[in-house]
Amino acid sequence: MKNILQGLIKRDVTHVYFLSLLICATLISCNQNEIIIREFGDWTPKMGGCGGVFFNAQKGPLIIEIEKDDLRDDARSRILRAVFVGPDREVIGDFNSADADNDDKIIRFETDVYRPGIYAVMVTVSNDRYGENITWRFRTNCKKFIIETSRGHKDSHHKEPIVLLDPEKETDLCFLPQRGEFDILITGLPDNQKVIELIDANNQNIASIRVNDGTAVYNIVEGERQATPWRLHFPQAQAKVEIEGVTEWDDHYLSDYFTVYPGGAFWTPSLENWFNFHENRWLLTPYSHTLISQANIPQSAVFTLHNNGTAPRKVKLDLEFPHKKWNVQLSEKETSLGPNQTKSVTLSWKGAKKNQSVHLRATCDGFTTYATLNVKVQQSDTPATLTFPIVLKPYFHEHEQFGYSPDYPTTNQPYFNIHNEPFILSDKSLFSYQSGKWNETDVGELRSSIAAFDSDNNVYLLGRDSNETVLLHSTDNGHTFKSYVIPGSLLLPGSLGVSYDIEQFTGHNMSDGPPPIMKYRRVGADKEHFWRRWGNVELLIPKKTDQGIEWEEPIFISDKCIGVSSHSGLPSSVVSRDDKIFVVWGEVTDVQISREEIPGVPVFVAMYDKKSKSLSAPVRVGFGPPPNDTHNIPGITIDSHGYLHVLTGTHGRPFQYARSLRPMSIDGGWTEAESLLDKNTPHSTQTYLGLVTDQENTLHTIFRFWQHNVEPFPDTHYATLAYMSKKQGEPWSEPRILVQAPLSHYSNFRHRLTIDRKGRLFISYDYWSTYWFYRNDRKYSGRVLLMSSDGGKNWSLTTNDDFQE
Repeated sequence: MKNILQGLIKRDVTHVYFLSLLICATLISCNQNEIIIREFGDWTPKMGGCGGVFFNAQKGPLIIEIEKDDLRDDARSRILRAVFVGPDREVIGDFNSADADNDDKIIRFETDVYRPGIYAVMVTVSNDRYGENITWRFRTNCKKFIIETSRGHKDSHHKEPIVLLDPEKETDLCFLPQRGEFDILITGLPDNQKVIELIDANNQNIASIRVNDGTAVYNIVEGERQATPWRLHFPQAQAKVEIEGVTEWDDHYLSDYFTVYPGGAFWTPSLENWFNFHENRWLLTPYSHTLISQANIPQSAVFTLHNNGTAPRKVKLDLEFPHKKWNVQLSEKETSLGPNQTKSVTLSWKGAKKNQSVHLRATCDGFTTYATLNVKVQQSDTPATLTFPIVLKPYFHEHEQFGYSPDYPTTNQPYFNIHNEPFILSDKSLFSYQSGKWNETDVGELRSSIAAFDSDNNVYLLGRDSNETVLLHSTDNGHTFKSYVIPGSLLLPGSLGVSYDIEQFTGHNMSDGPPPIMKYRRVGADKEHFWRRWGNVELLIPKKTDQGIEWEEPIFISDKCIGVSSHSGLPSSVVSRDDKIFVVWGEVTDVQISREEIPGVPVFVAMYDKKSKSLSAPVRVGFGPPPNDTHNIPGITIDSHGYLHVLTGTHGRPFQYARSLRPMSIDGGWTEAESLLDKNTPHSTQTYLGLVTDQENTLHTIFRFWQHNVEPFPDTHYATLAYMSKKQGEPWSEPRILVQAPLSHYSNFRHRLTIDRKGRLFISYDYWSTYWFYRNDRKYSGRVLLMSSDGGKNWSLTTNDDFQE
């Protein structure tokens, strides 16, 4: 009977529907599991935006159909992509509307659920990352599901309005109300709509919200909410719905009291579809763990339990074997978690001799799902050679592809002291590798991911103490620190923010005292030109005295500076050698000046002489196009001969490169700024530079590099992480793609390039997608560290052994 059913499923949707009506309660034996045939539900209302759906799937067939309609009749391709994943986020279907083999272009997914858990589908649309020009809807035989409306990011306050675009259909919009006072704003209602009813889960009317000119507004006072979820009833499903604490979140609504479950615009079209997803989100992560087996050596994998709810809960744990049982052990069978508490649970085993898998099931208050551990046997003693580029796929990154699970911290990029010992920062800790082991020092809240050193091998960090920024100083290799307040670090009235950059090692720079600091205080933002922001930049020079660290008077540099790069690239804005400090910065310009006259952000360098305590006049060395864009942060490095090298930052344009004609000098002339990319190369784009110089005086840079209308996204664009180098006396190399994004449209890699005292290159990166659904579902960090020991020719995943050389 199962084979007959599967044949009907493959041939005709209508047959499946009527067949499921007839035998919806029939049990069919399949292996050792019972498969239950269930009735197809109705189509949801058509909706705008992108996002996805979470399905609380029980044993039996799971069938989902998705239909997309275009709102605009133009030549632009808008292909809906639907990625279906299991509870452990294994991709079990990746389809798009262009390949649907039916006249209606309906995407159809089906699978047999042998183990209940939270399945999901992620929806994106090419050339429409906000889902503004399409509608989509779905139907399924799974009774319990939660829709998350979300989109690609915008550089503004985060909002995810729920958009209904199906006026021929009646629907509810069920949501979980927040405890604090909140507003409901509904716009775009049909002209004949006069009232929107707000009803609780007991079908009691909370309010009849009057509609005026297609708009309904209602305020909910603070208080405990009874009979949830609530629902808004729409006789016609045409509206844009904004609910504070549900479709938008700010600092007020992210407090523990006001918003119980921030970060997701979750809703269902019927109370019958609702299930308790909110308090169970991220119950068990990572969704999967892949490790390389080490013969006869005890190994373990750590999973994290999380109580996303507001009350204490008990979680039961169990192991399920998809194949033959093996010798893996579970650290505990049951545990208790307080509200918003996390706890680790460990699976341990000894050297698997063949590939093995096990599912770790977590059950809590009737909710159940699972994660998966995969143990893979390496076929030889030599690690597999990486093939570049690393092609990321949805939910299948370096960890899943290569078993990348390092035993060193990956919270940030490594920096190396003069003995070549690595230091890595987290939000509040310093990790250092000394005497054959990693040590952790609690240093309090940090303001930068950079660890800096001086010629005495002292360690310097930028931290925060209450509302002030401090310089943390260690004379014992990072075991203990003293804190020194940075002058003028308090946020002043009218200031839009203060940021800092501290000198980092880029290959040949070395401070003869504490590293200099660049302080940026933003004072202006152009409302008409979003990326035109500026402020004051000062050079701060700490010095060692008998009293510890004291400060020279701040040296004013510019009042038009565009700022510093922090999340991606993180190039150095300051390098020093002996008593000379060299700084680089970009400036805003008058928007009325033509781009022929000022083609980009003008980039300046200056030198400060610590002996004479004098600052040179600034020298312009190039432009970083386009003008007035805070993305265009330049970087500076110095080679072994003292020549200065500058890359102008750009935003989707080729970097510009210039070199000083005299060593240790900025006023002896500079080479004419040259593009790193061939002007004839289509869509030549670079953003977020990293820059270092190796022992052979070869320059190395990494950056985000857009690709347009090529596979695997031929109808749109996608991001890659790319690398270039320039040997002394030679031109720049061609871009080499190292990592390819798994999703189209906007991405960045939060990348940083560092170099150790031996000249080895390290690239730390963490893929970041524009799509909120994907970022939010993959809550845990996926930062990766690549290393090259041969000047960028070959790259590998860094191992702990690499830090012992």
